[in-house]
Amino acid sequence: MKKIRLLLILCLGLLMLPAGARAEEQAQPVDVNEVVFGHIQDAYEWHIVTVGDKVVSVPLPVIVKSSTGWHCFSSARLEDGATYEGLYIARDGAYKDKIVERDASGQEVRPWDISITKNVLAMMINSALLIWIMLACARWYKRHEVSQGAPKGGVGMMEYLILMIHDDVIKGGIGPDYKRYAPYLLTAFFFILINNLMGLIPIFPGGANVTGNIAITMVLALCTFILTNVYGTKTYWKDIFWPDVPMWLKVPIPMMPLIEFFGIFTKPFALMIRLFANIMAGHAAVLSLVAIIFITVKAGPVINGSMTVVAVLFGIFMDALELLVAFIQAYVFTMLSSVFIGLSRIKHEHVEK
Repeated sequence: MKKIRLLLILCLGLLMLPAGARAEEQAQPVDVNEVVFGHIQDAYEWHIVTVGDKVVSVPLPVIVKSSTGWHCFSSARLEDGATYEGLYIARDGAYKDKIVERDASGQEVRPWDISITKNVLAMMINSALLIWIMLACARWYKRHEVSQGAPKGGVGMMEYLILMIHDDVIKGGIGPDYKRYAPYLLTAFFFILINNLMGLIPIFPGGANVTGNIAITMVLALCTFILTNVYGTKTYWKDIFWPDVPMWLKVPIPMMPLIEFFGIFTKPFALMIRLFANIMAGHAAVLSLVAIIFITVKAGPVINGSMTVVAVLFGIFMDALELLVAFIQAYVFTMLSSVFIGLSRIKHEHVEK
């Protein structure tokens, strides 16, 4: 215990020492909004670390189709507000932090942009990692007979997760007709989970806000929307446009049919917003706690050191909480998707008297 206490005191002293040393050197206050939203938003480069005045980052490919044709080059050519082939990154306005060009009237317009941005690259890396994990589990099952017992370690954990989602969530939510939807729902669960977990790792190739990007959650919700409505039964559509309610709720004013019809769109919208808002809020909360360390630099070494300890402890707590949230959000998205699909597969049973 004495060694642990000594180690904690030493760590706290090291945290407080540089804070006091830099208090007078801090010329400009830290822009918390820039720090938080700079991380949450997408970017054309992957920032790794800043050492003094030197920024270490990974430039990414820019692929756009402008008024002069296709352009493909490194985003390093657009650093520090530079213009390359008539293209540059807007610093303010409606297209802030996006690649733009100027039209004949001098107005900023966006070209067709399919660049490999930070979130796109992170999604590729995380997807490749997920495929590697699944193939490693498949190889284990090929090399071991069933009689040798259940797998352990990472393979055992993956088996438990797959069986839990498959049997309890998908089968329980959809019903007898669950097999055709199981591949999509299992893929959605593990895709969301791996991106949530990788987003909590502060160093490259982690830290990207993939599932906190509303475009990603919109595509996932759209997939559930298509599977729910394209394969809906006649009973499902009948309950929407002619539900079993008193006639005065349907004629002359179709109150219930309108409510049920709007429900078709509010369900995927809820899926999209729930995942996006929870993951984005988690990233913002952790970054805001870290920013407290730099905000209180000018308050002196005592206050700054104390707030550094508080920020670190709360940051660790939030990171641990985000691990739970990463699983819960993947689970909730899969569960709600299963329920929505299951509701679209209902059939009225005729009971013989």
